[in-house]
Amino acid sequence: MATHLKVSHLINGEWLAHDEGFESRNPANLEELVAIAPIGTEETVLEAAHSAQHAFSKFKRSPAPYRGELIHNLGALVRSNKEALAQLLTREMGKPIREARGSVQEVIDTCVFFASEGRRLYGQTVPSEMPNKKLFTFRRPVGVCGIITAGNFPIAVPAWYIVPAVLCGNTIIWKPSEIAPGIAHAFASLMEKSGFPKGVLNVVHGGGKTGEALAGLCDKGLIQKIGFTGGTQVGKQIGQKAGLNLQKACLELGGKNPLVVMPDCNLEAAVEAAVFSAFGTSGQRCTSLGILMLHESIKEVFLDHFLEKVTQITIGDPRKEDTFYGPMMAKRFMDDYQSFCDEWIEPHHEIRSPSKGRITSHNPWLKTNDSDLMLGLYAHPVVVDNVKSTDTLFLEETFGPIMGITSFNTFDEALDLANTSGYGLSAAIFTNDPKAAFTFQEEVRSGMISINNSTSGAEAHLPFGGIGRSGNGARQSGIWVIDEFTYWQSVNWDYSNAHQLAQIDVPEIPFDPHYTI
Repeated sequence: MATHLKVSHLINGEWLAHDEGFESRNPANLEELVAIAPIGTEETVLEAAHSAQHAFSKFKRSPAPYRGELIHNLGALVRSNKEALAQLLTREMGKPIREARGSVQEVIDTCVFFASEGRRLYGQTVPSEMPNKKLFTFRRPVGVCGIITAGNFPIAVPAWYIVPAVLCGNTIIWKPSEIAPGIAHAFASLMEKSGFPKGVLNVVHGGGKTGEALAGLCDKGLIQKIGFTGGTQVGKQIGQKAGLNLQKACLELGGKNPLVVMPDCNLEAAVEAAVFSAFGTSGQRCTSLGILMLHESIKEVFLDHFLEKVTQITIGDPRKEDTFYGPMMAKRFMDDYQSFCDEWIEPHHEIRSPSKGRITSHNPWLKTNDSDLMLGLYAHPVVVDNVKSTDTLFLEETFGPIMGITSFNTFDEALDLANTSGYGLSAAIFTNDPKAAFTFQEEVRSGMISINNSTSGAEAHLPFGGIGRSGNGARQSGIWVIDEFTYWQSVNWDYSNAHQLAQIDVPEIPFDPHYTI
């Protein structure tokens, strides 16, 4: 029998526990306690802020290649512990083990990429319009960064923030998801063992009030950047708080991601992508498929293949290799899913999947590898047809294994439908027509476009993020995230021994504007 973890805050290199705490339980078996973590108070958050501030004054002056070496060490330790981290991730939040290994690999890839960026934090030498004068630009770290992350990718997404932030010379206060304090504790331990100085990473556990206290540091001038991954409504509040303090938040929010299927597509590939987009990670991805948009001429043929695949999904023990998806992460997500099934499915809708709601002995799933699904938070995959563009199910994120289907007759109609929800995270199209593919990527308002691939999926060296209701244009991953964690400093150095004024002291070059040949 696995024993539970005792999780602590990490402040100024010290592991601090408190009497009051909260539990993390295995969503595949709610009887199993995974971790007990302390609840960070406003005082805890302030202590972490002072630690990060003190560490920043020295860490910002460290050479960037040295910081890259720290990232290299972290990547090596994560690689050495990949399977243990994946197993803990699966146990704590229910991600199937194959996907959990992919999440840990994302951390490794991120470290590999940014380790070398420590030698590429380039500035520029810029020519001056004045003699005996040099102009330069430099990247400077923004300062103390507050990071609040979600539970569906409890190690990959934190790495997307933390790795580039420290590479740029910033220090961190991280509030992990209360769903996965165990994996957060393990990741923080590996950072500590990688050689990071005390106070560079500070971790404060807790729920919504702890996150509010962290965001409140904007008002106190104790953080210079805040990053948040989570729901759009909370993201708006954090963005507003940052904006009132003349800061730009890094917001990665929800999605209602469309997948358009054209008549000329590779049908088999489109079906496979749609099933994974909709139901991978139990639909608990910000990039999950929200609305499947099918051309009328292929709708029923496509659905025959799609629904057959859905009925073959193995739901059950996430530790087993053949599990397609496991449980919902926590009871509140199951409750939300059930309310979507009860309130957002309307009389004109048609449920094309076998059932809906929580999987029980009275409402079983067709195929499982688990002897007792009743011990966990398992939900049926729900496919809802005849969804209209004015329906709540079309417009709002469900964040669970429920998706809608609509149809279209013309490509222009599909473009309009794809832009209707106001979200703009991920969108996909299946077509072999280059004109349709190019037009789709140009006209659909989305931070990420897939052509002949799923709405889900990211690589460590490509920018990740959305627009509209999905985010404020900030990006994670790749070289683009460096702009989130640095500011540009321009330097002009005049060695002429005179006070030269740009735009004023520049002599005009005489010429005859009326000369003709």
